[in-house]
Amino acid sequence: MKADIKNLKDITLFVDGFYRKVQHDELIGPVFAGAIQDWAPHLEQMYRFWNAALFGVPGFRGNPFAKHAPLPIQEKHFERWLSLFSVTIDENFEGTIATEAKNRAQVMAEMFIHRLRGMNGDTSKVIV
Repeated sequence: MKADIKNLKDITLFVDGFYRKVQHDELIGPVFAGAIQDWAPHLEQMYRFWNAALFGVPGFRGNPFAKHAPLPIQEKHFERWLSLFSVTIDENFEGTIATEAKNRAQVMAEMFIHRLRGMNGDTSKVIV
């Protein structure tokens, strides 16, 4: 039996593993490569994001949707993102928090897709 996600060390493990998969993925890898030149700050931000999302630890600041809205992304990109995310979680963890991480990722993807559809391709409609 695998352990559950329990701390920042575990978050770092799954975030790093997930983004290694992302960087090598033929569909979403190029989108990320076009948007991120230096991965270290992005990874640090993702550690803070997931620490806040899963454990309520303060430290994350940002507007994820505003960062993603101008990117050339569609529903298929979110489907791949979710698939890679779930695989990464399942490879390393199981339990209540692991399930919560996958659920939160699903909700976030659905919200982003819904908001992107509302923009109808017009990135000037982004509300920050």
